Amino acid sequence: MSRRRMGRRFWLGVALLSGAVLLWLCLTWVIVGSTLDADQRQLLAGIVASRSTLVVMMGVVLLSALAFAVRALVDHFIEPAAQLAEEGMVLVRTDGARVLPAQGSAENRAVTAVINQLVAQRTRLRLDMDARVLEASRDIEQEKGRLAALMAELTQSVVVCNLDGRILLYNQRARLQFRALSRAPDVAGGAELIGLGRSIYTVFDRKLVAHALENIQQRMLAGVAQPSAQLVTSTPAGQLLRVQMAPVRSAQAQAAEDPADRAELTGFVLMLDNITRDFEAESARDRVLHTLTEGTRSALANMQAALDVLDHPDLEPAARERFLRVVREETGALARRIAAIESDTTQNLKTRWPLEDMLGADLVSAALRRIETVTGLPASALEVNPAVWLKVESFSLLQALVHLSGRLVDEFGVRFVQLRLDLATGSAGKAQLDLVWSGQAMSNETVMSWEVDAMTLGAETTGLSVRDVIERHGGAFWFERERARHQAFFRILLPLADPHDQIDATTYVHSKSRPEYYDFDLFKTTEQTRSLDERRLIDLIYTVFDTETTGLEPSMGDEIIQIGAARIVNGKLLRQECFEQLVDPQRTIPAASIPIHGIQPAMVLGQPKIGEVLPAFHAFAQDTVLVAHNAAFDMRFLQIKEQSTGVVFDQPVLDTLLLSAVIHPNQDSHRLEAIAERFDVPVIGRHTAMGDAMVTAEIFLKLIPLLAQQGIHTLGQAREAALKTYYSRLKY
Repeated sequence: MSRRRMGRRFWLGVALLSGAVLLWLCLTWVIVGSTLDADQRQLLAGIVASRSTLVVMMGVVLLSALAFAVRALVDHFIEPAAQLAEEGMVLVRTDGARVLPAQGSAENRAVTAVINQLVAQRTRLRLDMDARVLEASRDIEQEKGRLAALMAELTQSVVVCNLDGRILLYNQRARLQFRALSRAPDVAGGAELIGLGRSIYTVFDRKLVAHALENIQQRMLAGVAQPSAQLVTSTPAGQLLRVQMAPVRSAQAQAAEDPADRAELTGFVLMLDNITRDFEAESARDRVLHTLTEGTRSALANMQAALDVLDHPDLEPAARERFLRVVREETGALARRIAAIESDTTQNLKTRWPLEDMLGADLVSAALRRIETVTGLPASALEVNPAVWLKVESFSLLQALVHLSGRLVDEFGVRFVQLRLDLATGSAGKAQLDLVWSGQAMSNETVMSWEVDAMTLGAETTGLSVRDVIERHGGAFWFERERARHQAFFRILLPLADPHDQIDATTYVHSKSRPEYYDFDLFKTTEQTRSLDERRLIDLIYTVFDTETTGLEPSMGDEIIQIGAARIVNGKLLRQECFEQLVDPQRTIPAASIPIHGIQPAMVLGQPKIGEVLPAFHAFAQDTVLVAHNAAFDMRFLQIKEQSTGVVFDQPVLDTLLLSAVIHPNQDSHRLEAIAERFDVPVIGRHTAMGDAMVTAEIFLKLIPLLAQQGIHTLGQAREAALKTYYSRLKY
């Protein structure tokens, strides 16, 4: 019950008791009056009337005495019992070990003593149980430690995600690499790019990842024992990454007999390499080789001219023949060396982009689906050789086919397209993929412009052209007409997979043993399709934050000087994933506030300004629910900066002050220290942004089960309950 409700009950008790006394007086008057005759009753009434002031004063004194008595009873019996019930429920729901203070009546003190004894007994039992669990799990912890050490020593970045793209596990190498990929590496160490519960799609294109997963599932259905996919992508910061993707399957899926069940994924592993510098270095070497090649060709031309001069008739025939033979041999050897250099250079260029083995029929099937989805154009297979295996980078190749189909629709009104695939005639080691249509013919000039234009996919434009894709595969592209059939087609020559790399599903043999897996409950959290308000509090991801400021008046020019935040994922506080940043307020810090937060003017000198810090913090908190203590204060500082920074924090906000008032309406204080004391949460680093954020996060985790006990399970229910409290009316 709230204090307002307690006040209503107090006055109701006073009113009821007063009414009972008044009723007793009335009944006494009636009974006494019934024993008197008329003259005596008249005389008594006159006496009462003449002493009316005295009667009123006696009534006031009696009413005050009754109120005092009721107040004493409430303070001595009811209110201590209500507070004891609230604090006892905290001990039940949070497994606390705090000793409750004895107050109120003797009976209430006795109950408090019994509760404290039970808490002490439970604490001893829990310590004993923890010791046994620790002893029993020692071997498991050793295995986890070995795995952690292995992850830490890996020279490659490793990130594990669920099917929604949420990061579930990563190693230190990945954290350092993501910091290097950050657009603002000097703000909070680039913490906004990676973290448990964060989306990998802040770095990678969602469609690219989905395409790689689709390829992996096709390989699993084909019986590949260890399927994987490779891709190269650029990050928003312009870095070039080579990524290898491997699937994560449950133990049930791995043991299943049905291929469709075996292909069911629970997540994926990404192994990352930043190849930006390697690519730039190789490009520089290519330019050197190109210059060398062109210069050597010029030398060859000069040598050939010299040969022509040597045909002068004055030279002796034997000498001329001998000299010509030597020059021709040297020329041939030099030409062969140049051809070898060009071949090696071309091969190196191809290997920069990972080409995967893929069944040609699977590529055609994926292309037909993609063409119909993006362009709305009906597409079908014409002739597909089922034995053809290709070595391709399928994502960009599908983009090229969709681009060409879209232009056929937009510029020539083509109504349908077909794909056919077979071994190339006259080109060893190649396959020919044809995009066929019926309709108006086009000129070679149009084909050439389509080949070099940047590819478009619906409303999106990529940085590649069809020619780039073809050169990436070391293939060829041209246009042909079939006049007899009134058809035309684009032909693309693609490399065949090496015979020893091709996969035969009939050769797949189930392994008798499986590698060991470590269950960290990573794959239990999945993105819900319901709106945030309908989702359970325990399922959400939170960013718990706090700000330190120059003062308490944001509308009067006070500024943020520090932001600290931590993340809660799957009901756990991730202390290692923090956002902590000092901010240059570009104004003086009042001397009176320095003893509170301990931030000296020299500490913020040269730090990033709020216009640099807020975008990084916004990225860190993206797709999460914000949590703060007295959140109205912190949010006001953020809202005032919306216009100048363009950063809007529009996600839901929960306030631990309001939630504490919902859970404990009878408590005298809802300050952070008071709540921490009730929940037995140690307060470390008070009045620092990071310290307060950590304490707030610990308190919030203890509030969630108490809210559930009151029937508050979802975000919408929590926000609605918080808005009904008195403190929700506070404005800054």
